[in-house]
Amino acid sequence: MIWFSRLSDTARGILFMVVSVTAFSFMDAMAKLLGQRVDISQILLARYGGQIVVLMIVFGPRMTRLLRTDYPRLQLLRAAFQLMAAGSFFYALKFIGLAEATAVADVAPVLITLGAALILGEKVGPRRAFGIAAALVGALIIIRPGSGVFSPAALLPLIAACALAGYAIITRFIGNSEPPQTGLLYSGLFGTAVMLLVAPFRWVPLDAVSVALMVAVAVIGSLGQFMMIRAYSSAEASVVAPFSYAGLLTATFWGVVIFDAFPDLWTVVGGLVVVSAGLYVWHRETRRGAPSPLAQSGSQATPIDKDQTGTR
Repeated sequence: MIWFSRLSDTARGILFMVVSVTAFSFMDAMAKLLGQRVDISQILLARYGGQIVVLMIVFGPRMTRLLRTDYPRLQLLRAAFQLMAAGSFFYALKFIGLAEATAVADVAPVLITLGAALILGEKVGPRRAFGIAAALVGALIIIRPGSGVFSPAALLPLIAACALAGYAIITRFIGNSEPPQTGLLYSGLFGTAVMLLVAPFRWVPLDAVSVALMVAVAVIGSLGQFMMIRAYSSAEASVVAPFSYAGLLTATFWGVVIFDAFPDLWTVVGGLVVVSAGLYVWHRETRRGAPSPLAQSGSQATPIDKDQTGTR
């Protein structure tokens, strides 16, 4: 398209990011629909099995080369964190709304800053510490422990955020010494292998609608992952990373359109606190010249290893 070719690299990166988070939130909506029809293990099998199929189509004979790694244990541990994040998030969607789950999971970027300080020895000053605390307060506003609307399932997106933080910290450690496709391959193989062991014992017979939704999860998830990689390949991470929070808006949109579920006032307030805290931490990181923790989040890409995607 002529208009696309005329865009600057930065504009393309932002566009790719918005398309990516829109795709991921739509995948989450499909997973929420599937969660009422099949077992979570079947959804995860579709998600990661589909990723392997896409990699085989794109890379073909080069797949064996992508398996080479100097960090096999870290690659597997990173894949385990990603699977934990996806499983926790998808299971949460059986009980709570898309907007609520996404808002809580958006705590991940600031948890990465905290985890990097505790594990990698990176410094966290009082201002960043304030941003981390504010994000956690925002998550608590959404979860509302002790209130009548609280359910244990509301904690699952927080578990997903912690798993995403672990995934991102390992990604920081590996750095750019290995191609991002290697991480994609290991996460796909690990997730598929684990779900092949679990799914047969929890299998729910599939009808045509379930099959269509599983294909949608596989295709849309792979599209989101590819668009995320293109986003960080086209523009600087510090520019495109804040647009990952557009996922909260698209998740709210799909929740309203597909499930007729409007977020309540406290979810909106808590989501605004989480996003504001995340953007504040990102601002502090970029001012100091450090890699933005926003770019390290979720099943999402990073400036040093563009395999970071969504969390999911």
